[in-house]
Amino acid sequence: MEKELDIDQWKRKEHFHFFRKFEEPFFGVTVNIDCTKAYAHAKQSGKSFFLYYLYQSLKAANTIEEFRYRIKADKVIIHDQVDASATIGRPDETFGFSYIEFNEDFEQFYILAQQEADRVSKGTGLFPAILGESVIHYSALPWLDFSALSHARSFSFEDSSPKISFSKLITADNKKTMNVSIHVNHALMDGYHVGKFVEKFQELMNQ
Repeated sequence: MEKELDIDQWKRKEHFHFFRKFEEPFFGVTVNIDCTKAYAHAKQSGKSFFLYYLYQSLKAANTIEEFRYRIKADKVIIHDQVDASATIGRPDETFGFSYIEFNEDFEQFYILAQQEADRVSKGTGLFPAILGESVIHYSALPWLDFSALSHARSFSFEDSSPKISFSKLITADNKKTMNVSIHVNHALMDGYHVGKFVEKFQELMNQ
């Protein structure tokens, strides 16, 4: 389900129209997330750590309304739920895009996410059958402990979906950490909203 945001009554009306004109309206930050408890929980339960933190990230994003905003033509659409389009690696060193629907129930999410990951890893196509606008673009670079990241972008294609990327997991002093890059459209949100997302994501990873 989706509904249209009344831009004229929006407190960020001027911000929207200002950043909407930019050739590159996205801004990004890279933050460090403590994964010690989350990693231990995933391994103890026999679950994929990637799918575990993907779920927690998507759960956090769905709690922040601005992460569910998308631009369609000159309108701002609010989606009830956003899902994941995550890159999935293949044995031949290529990757494919997946479509993983969010489910509040982790076990249900995990089953469907694992099925989709298996499907993409065994396939050859780049795109899934479903790839809507109500997604967050996810990627993982487990080979790199990056401190910053940029994205390939087609400026002729209107894009307002957040892009979240995860780095290599680092262990030091009995603590596991991971850098997370977050790029969002400035016409739809500000640093304050990204801060709320990071705070919620870390809270969920600490459970």
